[in-house]
Amino acid sequence: MELGALIRYANGEVPADLLLKNARLVNVLSGEIEMVHIAIAHSRIVGLGDYESERVIDLEGAYLAPGFIDAHVHIESAMVPPSEFARVVVPRGTTTVVTDPHEIANVLGLDGIRFMFDSAKYGPLSMYVMASSCVPATHMETNGAVLHWYDLVSLQNDPWVLGLAEVMNFPGVVYGEDEVLDKLRTFKDFVIDGHSPGLSGKALQAYVAAGIHSDHECTTVEEAREKLAAGMMIFIREATNARNLKTLLPLVTPLNHQRICFCTDDRQPADLMDEGHIDFMVRTAIAEGVDPIIAIRMATLNPAHYFRLRDRGAIVPGYRADMIVFDDLRAPSPRLVFRGGKLVARDGELVVPPPALPDRSLRHSINVAWDQVDMRIPNEGRRARVIGVIPNQLVTEHLIEEMKCENGFAVADPNRDILKMAVIERHMASGAVGKGFVKGVGLRRGALASSVAHDHHNIVVIGADDASMMQAARRVGRLGGGMVVADGDRVLAEVPLPLAGLMSKEPIHVVREQVDRALNAAHALGSPLHDPFMAMSFLALEVIPSLKLTDQGLVDVERFEFTDLWVE
Repeated sequence: MELGALIRYANGEVPADLLLKNARLVNVLSGEIEMVHIAIAHSRIVGLGDYESERVIDLEGAYLAPGFIDAHVHIESAMVPPSEFARVVVPRGTTTVVTDPHEIANVLGLDGIRFMFDSAKYGPLSMYVMASSCVPATHMETNGAVLHWYDLVSLQNDPWVLGLAEVMNFPGVVYGEDEVLDKLRTFKDFVIDGHSPGLSGKALQAYVAAGIHSDHECTTVEEAREKLAAGMMIFIREATNARNLKTLLPLVTPLNHQRICFCTDDRQPADLMDEGHIDFMVRTAIAEGVDPIIAIRMATLNPAHYFRLRDRGAIVPGYRADMIVFDDLRAPSPRLVFRGGKLVARDGELVVPPPALPDRSLRHSINVAWDQVDMRIPNEGRRARVIGVIPNQLVTEHLIEEMKCENGFAVADPNRDILKMAVIERHMASGAVGKGFVKGVGLRRGALASSVAHDHHNIVVIGADDASMMQAARRVGRLGGGMVVADGDRVLAEVPLPLAGLMSKEPIHVVREQVDRALNAAHALGSPLHDPFMAMSFLALEVIPSLKLTDQGLVDVERFEFTDLWVE
């Protein structure tokens, strides 16, 4: 809106478009609850008080708060593009997200990022982007694209790009690698997000000194306190496979909560639809004893300030009219959602259609040299390194276990919950296959395979026998990407993900049904994990301790180098 027109509306010289009467305003600036009327014109709040208006909605004492902001999310993990993602999160009160599209960028580069922009256009959700800093995450993986600092420069002038996304290569920062430092120099005047699990001491000081000022990887209050004291904004995360919310809530105090936000990072359709999004985190925080206004502030004003979004995060004159209406301050559940002054959701459903999938075509992204894929692991010793899964965490254990061997080959031992794992390169048809073992997935038979494997998104497969693993992996290839459960030569369930091997073209409720069938099949094969596919996808991410597997081999993350499978 032109400034002169905004002032005329605020002065009451021109009737507003909409007046929300009798609202209990949750004022995240003053920390008070105020009974007010809110005047809106075009997309802006123009005043609080008695105004003439063409249209009036009487809220009859319901609470009114700013729309929620997700401080860090990978939309691709919902397995649908932004247009469908909005269908489920906007009715829950999220009006703005800050996304790092590095999942699709690792497959398709800048073309993938542009696809995400196109999918979000003209939709009911404001999607801001952080330029993906680690494509690839490290030199110890093979992916489908490489983004150098000069590639990212093209994004800087886009008003929807806020800065540089999570700098996962924290050893590269600490040890001064030129490729990493060039990206930091390029974005020195922008917001730069961090990703530094377990980083402490002088290494943490160096990381923060480089201009990186947030972290969403904290798993203990002690870690979060050190990072908070060092100047970092702490994003408390509640993802599908990284549930840190309740653990970290004791960090929150009246003195430090301004430096804390909420984020969901990676959240699957069932959790979004059943539990919720940022609204779930707000309700949980309040139930755990956090003051409601503080909880709402961490979901609104705090991320807006951190990301320099000066037109949202509070309900004041001149700000965007992104607002939620709810009835219970102790358990906020939005029944009306406004974005830019327009009603976009009511009683848990969108009232505006999401945009259609963009016409932009995406190239086929599954290219595997299947004749070179061999699941067998020659026996070279008695004991081997095994990835230890920790439920509901992304970090893993570095275990040493005795191996079961047959006919000169190391094999899975489901009776001891030791399964075989392979990561098959799927971008260049190089024939590279990383092989190892994992404990904690729990399959008694069969196999799981998926083209979602953070962040390189090669085909990752875990199983109790080679035949099931090969059947599952090959089916993923035939689908053009997806998730598959197999038992021997039978495919028990599948989720086609033809968009970069990461996302579906189907509505999110259809994807959720497909995922539910796949999870039920995985649980029937013995896995006790809440979401074994999400857990599996992070076992290939070599920037989160302690032991991970890429297509290039087994990685000791704490030493940041490849390591031998066999110990003795």
